[in-house]
Amino acid sequence: MKKPILVIKFGSASITNQGEVDDRIVLEIARQCAQLQSTYNIVLVSSGAVAAGKRFIPKYTGALSQRKAAAAIGNPLLVMTYASFFRPYKIALAQSLCERHHFSNRSQFLQLKSTYETLWKNNVIPIANENDVVSNKELKFSDNDELATLIAVGFGAEKLLFSTSVPGVLNERGEVIPQIDKIDRSILALPSKGVSDVGLGGMVSKLNFSRMATQMGIEVVIFSMESENGLLKAVRGENGTVCLPQKKQLSSKKKWLASGSLISGLIQVDDGAIEAILKRKSLLAVGIKKVVQDFVVGEVFQIMDEQQVVHAVGKSRIDSVSLMHGLKSREGLRNLEIAHADDIVLL
Repeated sequence: MKKPILVIKFGSASITNQGEVDDRIVLEIARQCAQLQSTYNIVLVSSGAVAAGKRFIPKYTGALSQRKAAAAIGNPLLVMTYASFFRPYKIALAQSLCERHHFSNRSQFLQLKSTYETLWKNNVIPIANENDVVSNKELKFSDNDELATLIAVGFGAEKLLFSTSVPGVLNERGEVIPQIDKIDRSILALPSKGVSDVGLGGMVSKLNFSRMATQMGIEVVIFSMESENGLLKAVRGENGTVCLPQKKQLSSKKKWLASGSLISGLIQVDDGAIEAILKRKSLLAVGIKKVVQDFVVGEVFQIMDEQQVVHAVGKSRIDSVSLMHGLKSREGLRNLEIAHADDIVLL
């Protein structure tokens, strides 16, 4: 039988100590992944490249060019550190530097997926990170939480794990919530919006991307490596916070559309349009209230209601400028199909 896919993201704060990669944590990652590899096809998404490389840049201030340079230095150092600890378990690693367009372009995404499948067939674990050196700052990932989520959703992973510097999602009393049935507004309001000194993410980021993954039918666990056998226990749902997957059957194309495609536009529609798309019908121009953010033909846009709640994403069949011009000048355009039902994914 084909092995299920397990995506594990390690944040900077969880694998570094005072700005240096923590060998103790990487050793535990290697030891526990070695036990999991017979059951899962594993993808590691690891932060820490900038933290590993910035010490080589005098007077480091965190400017964009310095971050890119630190990542260029730190990425091979990070992979070499991982490789040295995986080697005793006879597990080879491959570096995978990704950019946002690798996911927004479906052809490139399928090539990426095919490459990973070849690595898995040869018992090689890919370590993914953003290609910071050349990534366009306008099109970069928000952080590695997003990269891990796009890989998990696009590849149809069974589980997505976020390793953090805290033991899980905490309630108002600072206690770990062992299980979240559904990530709603009350859950998203729990964490503060602060971030750690070395990471770009934070619990808000993890919960938002966990919400996307669970909506696509993936179990998410937010946990810490500090507990004994923390990774192994997290996979079993015995460590951290388990976010349960929602029951949703989507084709691989629709999963890609909902997560991996680069969202360019935003429109606001009336209640009738929302009702129609909830019934799996196409989006017509008659239901559009306004274009909030422009898009062109073939680009993906978000669909929100009059209360500014986003309900779906769709792939456009007309550009937004022509759409609004047509609505103002020609009544016949009001029944124009803006996005076909097959190209709309409910969130």
